Amino acid sequence: MEPYAKPSEERTILIADDEADITELLRLFLEREHYRVLEASSGREAWNLLQQERIDLAVIDIMMPELDGYQLIARIREKLRLPVIILSARSGDVDKVTGLGLGADDFISKPFSPIEVVARIKAQLRRFYDLKGAEPLRAAEPLRTVNGPLVLDHEACVLYKRGVTITLGPLEYKLLKLLMEAPGRIFTKRQIYESVWNEPYLEDSNTVMVQISRLRDKLEDDPREPQFLITVKGLGYKLSAEDAL
Repeated sequence: MEPYAKPSEERTILIADDEADITELLRLFLEREHYRVLEASSGREAWNLLQQERIDLAVIDIMMPELDGYQLIARIREKLRLPVIILSARSGDVDKVTGLGLGADDFISKPFSPIEVVARIKAQLRRFYDLKGAEPLRAAEPLRTVNGPLVLDHEACVLYKRGVTITLGPLEYKLLKLLMEAPGRIFTKRQIYESVWNEPYLEDSNTVMVQISRLRDKLEDDPREPQFLITVKGLGYKLSAEDAL
């Protein structure tokens, strides 16, 4: 039995690119195939559309104003399930690895053939949707936690900071996960120790301070003037909320 597939005219494709000639070219070729096409000229506009519309696949440029493609993909993978294709002039290996590592399903370099883009869109739609033609679903459990320029990947246990990969040790990952899941909340040393180490806290232990220092060395531009991992004197530690970053 052939897998059920929605007719293309029922599929909605989002093109997020700040170059109007590119979005118009892709719109022309996609509408010939009877897809519904939405356009966004910034990452934030694209994110708003993703929250408001039923979108089946997104084609995303890396370099966009307000919210770049890497940050947009991280948000998508935290909240939504749909195929994502990167379409970018940045075609180096680092860009490809970063984009695919953040959760993109395919990477196409500019300049491109619009016929090839349409073919890859069709391939991703066939691959992604199940026999019943299921709609994109909210992820039961987030695969990533995002806070401003920080993206914590829970599958690979690595951190991305403005698209740059930062390798974390097991304790560093658990500590950052705790803080990132409650940005702005102050955690005492006891709360951190018992959550991360899963052992009773010893009052004279410097273990938490040492781990905080190691994490700052990886996380901060200047560990002596931390912008992310903040000490709240006499209380504990917190991660700056997204709006403060």
